[in-house]
Amino acid sequence: MDDSKIYFRHHYWEMPIVVYLFLGGLAGGMFFLSWIMSAFVFPGVDISQVLIGSLFVALLATGLGLIMLVVDLGQPPVFYRAYVTATSIIKWGAVLLTIAAFGSLFWILGNWSPDAPVLGFLSVFNFLGAASDFWLAAAGVAGLGIMIYTGVMLSTLKAHSFWATPALPVLFTTSALSTACAAITLSAGIWPAAGLTAAELTAKQEIIHLLHTVDIVLVFAELGILLIMILSFLGAGNRTAKRVAIRWVKGSYALAFWGGMICLGLLFPLACYISGNGIAGVVAAWCVLVGGLILRGLCVFSDDRQPLPGENRYYKRMETSDTRFLTAWTYGQNEY
Repeated sequence: MDDSKIYFRHHYWEMPIVVYLFLGGLAGGMFFLSWIMSAFVFPGVDISQVLIGSLFVALLATGLGLIMLVVDLGQPPVFYRAYVTATSIIKWGAVLLTIAAFGSLFWILGNWSPDAPVLGFLSVFNFLGAASDFWLAAAGVAGLGIMIYTGVMLSTLKAHSFWATPALPVLFTTSALSTACAAITLSAGIWPAAGLTAAELTAKQEIIHLLHTVDIVLVFAELGILLIMILSFLGAGNRTAKRVAIRWVKGSYALAFWGGMICLGLLFPLACYISGNGIAGVVAAWCVLVGGLILRGLCVFSDDRQPLPGENRYYKRMETSDTRFLTAWTYGQNEY
């Protein structure tokens, strides 16, 4: 039996974890950037109605991400174990996402305008607005932890050589910030925001321009991190990591890597941002989001691992699927 087949008997995680990592990083980045802009970039300006739509989107992404986590665990009635199992790395992601979710929810309710197009009655919770800075800071700090955690979650699994690198948390954090920039530019000022004033419209344009500039830097950083990571694995003595890197560059994942992540997710958005065209900026933001999802998918499914001592010999000694005694009996047949 070809040794390479041993590594692909089943994936360590499936698509729900890909979506969980993507939405978690996206939401974490949106919480973090919203806090930074509110507290440090525009400290004397009320931009709550500009950001409330973005935080609402981040809250939805958090909820969907947690649902994906529960789906992947396979036993929804005992989901609470994700919070109480001290040795599980997933626990920290669930806890951070929950803190960020409640912080953003209380901030949203505290800043809900009675003039909102729909559900204006939720303004009865405006008393929560007295602690708006605290709620947003809690969500922002938790969001920073979420971004880092999404890469740490994979890099702690030392048996999987392509994951066990300190570059992965850096890559995922950079990508999370980039996708968050894209998502905020698309969602700033949308429902449930009330009609924006002239000052708020000006602030919105300044925020979008700032995030486009930041995203240009992040795209360059992401390209550099990817280049270093792939080249280091291609030249590494670890055959497992090298095999994955080759699959990315010229193997079965090459189209997704070069076409999806590099061209569609990084280079094309970079060109759109530099052009300065408003419509191109919107297209670029959507492409960044697609590229971020492809990146998580490529990484999660690059779960090759070193075999345990004697594992190859064990599988080589197993009967093959076409062995006669495995196919001789049919269901319901009983000759004895």
